[in-house]
Amino acid sequence: MTKEEDILKKHISKHRLKVTKERYAVLKAFMALERHITAEELYRHMKDKGASVGLATIYRTLNLFCESGLAEQRQFGDGQARYELTYNVNHHDHLICRQCNKIIEFENREIEKLQEEVAKKHHFKIFSHRLELYGTCATCTKNNK
Repeated sequence: MTKEEDILKKHISKHRLKVTKERYAVLKAFMALERHITAEELYRHMKDKGASVGLATIYRTLNLFCESGLAEQRQFGDGQARYELTYNVNHHDHLICRQCNKIIEFENREIEKLQEEVAKKHHFKIFSHRLELYGTCATCTKNNK
């Protein structure tokens, strides 16, 4: 059993829910995709692979992932809720293309350091943060010339 499966099992047991093979199948598919994904995209992916999991089950299971700390729901301004694996993943920020909705993850230690300095200056303790930069990706910029 993977650590992620163990975390899910503990969360499900704590809330007196049923441990089902469908929930583990959703977890396995979600982890394999390694990207920001909508419930509908995950549903189509699983259906294409022959899984018989309903869309409602996927939504409920993704919410369990968020509650258990395995994932986060993100809104990137396109009206779609996207889910991202956050357990055992390095902190990163996002560049979001407003034309094609491409999401680029990046890490920048200088930005992190600057945020820490600003917080320290204001005697503020940071628990978490999100940095999302919206614009146009290189491909869309090139195509618009």
